[in-house]
Amino acid sequence: MTSQPTPTNTGSPHTVNAGDPGGGLKAGLKNRHLTMIAIGGVIGAGLFVGSSSGIATAGPGILLSYALVGTLVVLVMRMLGEMSAANPTSGSFSAHADRALGSWAGFSIGWLYWFFWVVVLAVEATAGAKILEGWIPAVPQWGWALIVMFVLTATNLVSVGSYGEFEFWFAGIKVVAIGAFIIVGALAIFGVLPGVHSDQASFGNLTSHGGFLPHGPGSILTGVLLVVFSFMGSEIATLAAGESEDPRRAVTKSTNSIIWRIGVFYLGSILVVVSLVPWNAASIQDKGSYVAALDSLGIAHAGQIMNFIVLTSVLSCLNSGLYTASRMAFSLGERGDAPKAFARTTSRGVPMTAIVVSVLFGFLAVFFNYKYPDSVFLFLVNSSGAVALFVWLAICFSQLRMRKIIQREAPEKLIVRMWLYPYLTWAAAGLIVFVLGYMLTDTEHDGRETVLLSLLVAAVVLVIAVIKHRLGGARVSTAAVEDADQAKAEVGA
Repeated sequence: MTSQPTPTNTGSPHTVNAGDPGGGLKAGLKNRHLTMIAIGGVIGAGLFVGSSSGIATAGPGILLSYALVGTLVVLVMRMLGEMSAANPTSGSFSAHADRALGSWAGFSIGWLYWFFWVVVLAVEATAGAKILEGWIPAVPQWGWALIVMFVLTATNLVSVGSYGEFEFWFAGIKVVAIGAFIIVGALAIFGVLPGVHSDQASFGNLTSHGGFLPHGPGSILTGVLLVVFSFMGSEIATLAAGESEDPRRAVTKSTNSIIWRIGVFYLGSILVVVSLVPWNAASIQDKGSYVAALDSLGIAHAGQIMNFIVLTSVLSCLNSGLYTASRMAFSLGERGDAPKAFARTTSRGVPMTAIVVSVLFGFLAVFFNYKYPDSVFLFLVNSSGAVALFVWLAICFSQLRMRKIIQREAPEKLIVRMWLYPYLTWAAAGLIVFVLGYMLTDTEHDGRETVLLSLLVAAVVLVIAVIKHRLGGARVSTAAVEDADQAKAEVGA
């Protein structure tokens, strides 16, 4: 739909808008911030809260479901890492889709991703409010939701460094907690933890209660549908890298470490859970998988300990969700796909308008959650549910095109390379399409409704993108402007 611009070749990952009093985003994230954001980004609240339903559905075979989705995420992140290392930008995959596929693709996937995260803000604010109300019932649940949203909004409005600092500690708590859980659980499984008998906690639980796949091989795919969305957030590190001192190094490091992060935190912790407790134990459904595992070890106040960890994960997700939504809105504004005000920053490099608009929609979604939970809010949640898969699919097709552009224009920028290109890229795209198709057959877990509503919203956004493109004419992308400016500078030199 548009001519394909060449990748940017500037030292800065962002466009500095003329007349922008803030001069664009600032490199306010330190290496330790990026490291913890990358590590913590794959540990969502869904891992702690949603794993119990997956275990009940697939039994110990849920490990294969996590492994399958984890492999897909590793491949997608490798593609994204290749593009982001060559051209780090706050828009990440939306900006890459804009350059590789056309403005319609960048517009569509950017707004869908923004929509996903403002809905997540409401979901996580409500989840956190429920835990806080249980601890301090004097404040109503809606009051806690407002307090949490206000505090994290203020944090993001101060500076990107304050976001990074909060996320460093939130993610740090998650990482330490799940690391301790794996170590303690492993000691119990091998029979060296005092007070735990080996016949209660052992790898025998993987096969002694109906086999490894008690519900048959088909349960692996059903498990995939239940766990795939808990991986959303892995890509945040590539957006945040644009505001670091060395974006390419940050992207490369994040991409190269994704395998062990998923292997340890997802597969490792779930393996411990299904080894400590039989998959069909009532406690897994009644208390949650991780609480049930801690209870089996005789750890006092296991429920409250897990509530604290889940609350930390919720706050981390809220913090990152607000950051991610605002940076995507900033990038859309920068490329002319959103109001120009979205691309304006304060003197501290904070896109205030983008943050405020994102959080206002988040507050509106919170209101719908309390006022119309079974109608409006349910529609919002279901209509954004498949966005993760749409984003991953867009990354696949963008990488197929972008690799050729980079090789032609700036091959030295291929610091990170997708393995077995283009075969693994096509394989990943095929798997994503298969999962979407399989979801259409799923009526038990609302998979069909989620896909159909998400496709409806995606179609509406896509129509708007096409109309905007045809009415406004082909615009010159930010990347093309930067390349032209740099070429002029080189000629002048």
